[in-house]
Amino acid sequence: MASCSLLVRLFSVFLIIICIFTPQAVSVVPEECRTETDGCTNKEKALPLKVIAIFSILITSVIGVCSPLFTNSIPALHPDRALFVIVKCFAAGIILATGFMHVLPDSFDMLSSRCLKENPWHKFPFTGFVAMLSSIVTLMVDSMATSIYSKKCNYEINPEVRGEQLEMAVVVNVGLFHGHHHGSKPAPGNANQQLMRYRVIAMVLELGIVVHSVVIGLSLGASNNTCTIKGLVAALCFHQMFEGMGLGGCILQAEYKPLKKFIMVFFSVTTPFGIAVGIALSKTYKENNPTALITVGLLNASSAGLLIYMALVDLLSAEFMGPKLQESIKLQVKSYAAVLLGAGGMSLMAKWA
Repeated sequence: MASCSLLVRLFSVFLIIICIFTPQAVSVVPEECRTETDGCTNKEKALPLKVIAIFSILITSVIGVCSPLFTNSIPALHPDRALFVIVKCFAAGIILATGFMHVLPDSFDMLSSRCLKENPWHKFPFTGFVAMLSSIVTLMVDSMATSIYSKKCNYEINPEVRGEQLEMAVVVNVGLFHGHHHGSKPAPGNANQQLMRYRVIAMVLELGIVVHSVVIGLSLGASNNTCTIKGLVAALCFHQMFEGMGLGGCILQAEYKPLKKFIMVFFSVTTPFGIAVGIALSKTYKENNPTALITVGLLNASSAGLLIYMALVDLLSAEFMGPKLQESIKLQVKSYAAVLLGAGGMSLMAKWA
């Protein structure tokens, strides 16, 4: 329960930041930075599209994050099977492309806007700097949480299990010494440590997804451009479904109890929540306001660094360097194809959203 409570605290901090800075984003925008209206800007027509977006994104998010949990009873989609690995790699490719092709470019655009002061925003690449710091901080959280949970796991192993571990270690060493060892089951302590590792991955990944999901939902809800909303809704449905599948796969491997799984699935409501907040602020929210550009731009940069780190290190690297893929070149090729397909599909979406 500690991982879930930590996630809730971090999400609460994020909401507090939004509440502090959002009111400043509704102030008067300088004349030269006012958003130009065209034939696509229509508040009355945009509202029904936003309502449709709330329900469609919510449904696709729930389907995405819950599908790995409910398909566990299907033998072909069990975490030990090759198909599960391929689908997880496909979802990881989507998460990677989301960071590189959607969130990061948006941050560059916002923090290089002509509405911001020349000094310091045009004198230093804040997007790359914040994304880099976010990756390092994610590494710190990932590493420290894994270390803490691993030690906790070792302390919780009872003496009988410790005796079994010692006996197994002796058998392995003797077998290796005589050259007659043909393999053994993983020690209970190692299995518990791997389980804790899966739980850390699920927690950190959900945090990154939650942050950028709220931000993109806020942007969609505050927009009155019907031309961009239509394409953005389709892209978000695709993105949220398969991003949810990646998260759902991690939750499944973490072997949470039903209540904890339900808590982790709350990712599904974050984008609809952001859209609802954006709708409420659409009358006064000014997307070209300097405070709005800085706040959303920095949040995008931080979430981009987190998503890129998680996709490359905790999802793709962990799978491709693991024993399952290392033992099969054929499975590696299929998994790489899945990564490229997911990343390519999400990159193509950048044309419209």
